[in-house]
Amino acid sequence: MVRVCVLGATGFLGGHIARAAYDAGWQVVAVRRRPGFCGSIGNWGVAWREAELRDTAALRAAMSGCAVVFHAAGFYPHRRCRVAEAVEEATQQIQHVLRCAREAGVERLIYTSSLSTVAQRYTPGMAALDERSHYRPGSLHNAYYEAKWAMERIALECRVPEVVALLPTAAFGPGDVKPTTSVVIREAGRGHIPVYFDAVINAVDGRDVAAAHIAAVARGRAGERYIIGGHNLSLRELLETVDRCQGRRRRRLRLPRGLIATIARAADRLPFLPLHDHIRAFEYWTPLCSQKAATELGHRPRPFEETVRDTLRWFGLPMH
Repeated sequence: MVRVCVLGATGFLGGHIARAAYDAGWQVVAVRRRPGFCGSIGNWGVAWREAELRDTAALRAAMSGCAVVFHAAGFYPHRRCRVAEAVEEATQQIQHVLRCAREAGVERLIYTSSLSTVAQRYTPGMAALDERSHYRPGSLHNAYYEAKWAMERIALECRVPEVVALLPTAAFGPGDVKPTTSVVIREAGRGHIPVYFDAVINAVDGRDVAAAHIAAVARGRAGERYIIGGHNLSLRELLETVDRCQGRRRRRLRLPRGLIATIARAADRLPFLPLHDHIRAFEYWTPLCSQKAATELGHRPRPFEETVRDTLRWFGLPMH
């Protein structure tokens, strides 16, 4: 039986990866930092191990005997983290994980990267970006974008173990325990988002992201990156999909992009301003193309309305 290790198994995507690996008939070692915390997957079907990513002995022990490691626990900068500090911490973390995997005899590591590593500034009418697009370090004063770029670059340069990088777009769905991106659907479903602005995002279901990770074990090419996307939607279309699933018609105020840009610039000058890094970088939200993943990994995203309905149900919110 194939034995695999999932780093970040208590998180949204990591939890879905662990479930998908178990459903594939594999023996799953699920790594967590906090004893007793099981995320959304509970205790069924997996062997839990406690390990900090800097704890060499514990991490190597968790990976021991595993042919594959799914690394879905990449460094996420704190809101007030300085860019240089974030890049240094991210670099050390990915190097440490790769070294432990190599010493444990892991053959292949599937690395969950980020859509930020293909990011370019949005211009109206631009074509969907694909894997040939690369974020230019320094183009944004953003710790998240810089750290994710640094980690992906180091991971893809690794030869032992083989590394395949998957770049999920904005992932939504049931099981988002923190919650992360799915908080948008939750708050829209509660009627707490009275405004929107003109922006394009690519929305994908977390369960489809997990399926792509499983496919990448056998079908992903070492040293390659794959965008794991779903549907290019305007922010307004996303919110109206939530309304439609609930049988509601909510009025929302459209905010000019210039106003959002002004707020984002103010947030850059005032690091204590509570504005999420992704909102700060809204000018880099673009349509994305996941044709490479479709061709090589068999990636087939489900309808976004199905994702919304399942997410609303998971949060216990009413539907039409």
